[in-house]
Amino acid sequence: MIQASSGFRAILLDVEGTTTPASFVLETLFPYARARLEAYVAAGKPVDLPALRGEHQRDSDASRPAWVDDSPISSALAYLTWLMDRDRKSKALKDIQGQIWRQGYGEGHLAGQVYPDVPPAFERWKGNGLKIAIFSSGSVLAQRLLFGSVPSGDLTQWIDDYFDTATGPKNEPLSYLRIARALECSPGSMLFVSDAAAELAAAGSAGCSVSLCVRGAGGPRVSGLERIRSFDELP
Repeated sequence: MIQASSGFRAILLDVEGTTTPASFVLETLFPYARARLEAYVAAGKPVDLPALRGEHQRDSDASRPAWVDDSPISSALAYLTWLMDRDRKSKALKDIQGQIWRQGYGEGHLAGQVYPDVPPAFERWKGNGLKIAIFSSGSVLAQRLLFGSVPSGDLTQWIDDYFDTATGPKNEPLSYLRIARALECSPGSMLFVSDAAAELAAAGSAGCSVSLCVRGAGGPRVSGLERIRSFDELP
């Protein structure tokens, strides 16, 4: 267990598999957005076509669908579907998913899910004077929607800031240096909690303290990483 005397000023949290069951993301959120993607794009809802076209041009995967400039909407839909099939961390895709989910949350079709230990941990950490921040591949909008609609109450009241891949990739140390700067703390006084070893390695390389969150029975052991099964194990 990480000791309360560790001197942390901020706790940075991953979402999927850390605060929130992966099944909620994979079996509820992703299918919900996929089922409504075509209607969303066809209805002329906000889609940053130049940004998506730029992503397509920079994408070196030869299997990606062709982009036809005379048919930007159908090209966008084909590429977005291709990205979803591969769970690619595309900012354009994540932004669109967030917009679709916003409608779903607003209409009561969706409600955020977190593990039972998350709400009391948030309250405890804030009581201890810690900053709480989220770092997810999902857009900042998607993060706010999820934590703001948990049946037990609105958890955004406890969260100081949100970061997505606009800050940088989760497996690059520079992203964590940027987050620490934004939270006005040193990397060494920020604890990053995630279920992904590659992300933790990047944060550790940036000088952050890290903890591997393993939910459920079993789970990986990674040499040199503190492992927890519940936020109850954190001060």
